[in-house]
Amino acid sequence: QVQLVESGGGLVQPGGSLRLSCAASGFTSSSYAMKWYRQASGKEREWVATITPAGSTNYADSVKGRFTMSRDNTKNTVYLQMNGLKSEDTAVYYCKVQMGLGYWGQGTQVTVSS
Repeated sequence: QVQLVESGGGLVQPGGSLRLSCAASGFTSSSYAMKWYRQASGKEREWVATITPAGSTNYADSVKGRFTMSRDNTKNTVYLQMNGLKSEDTAVYYCKVQMGLGYWGQGTQVTVSS
């Protein structure tokens, strides 16, 4: 059974850094495109980053140069390194596997505030 569990969210000051993790089980995450999305309160969910089975990455313009997606195949886990955080990055962050209709994790809250 496919499961995705996000962790690593929390409260961070503007300009700070945070690393989110998405632990996969029930499948081999390196065999699929994995994605990060985020949803701020009252707003639509938006795509943030993608990593492909080949290891290539791409990012939304809003986070390009600040966020980096990676994976550890031995741990079946993907990551989102978030640097230079801004208040507008505040959202619930979700990971998703590009499989069938897509499977989502439960999300982890990131709050950027002084």
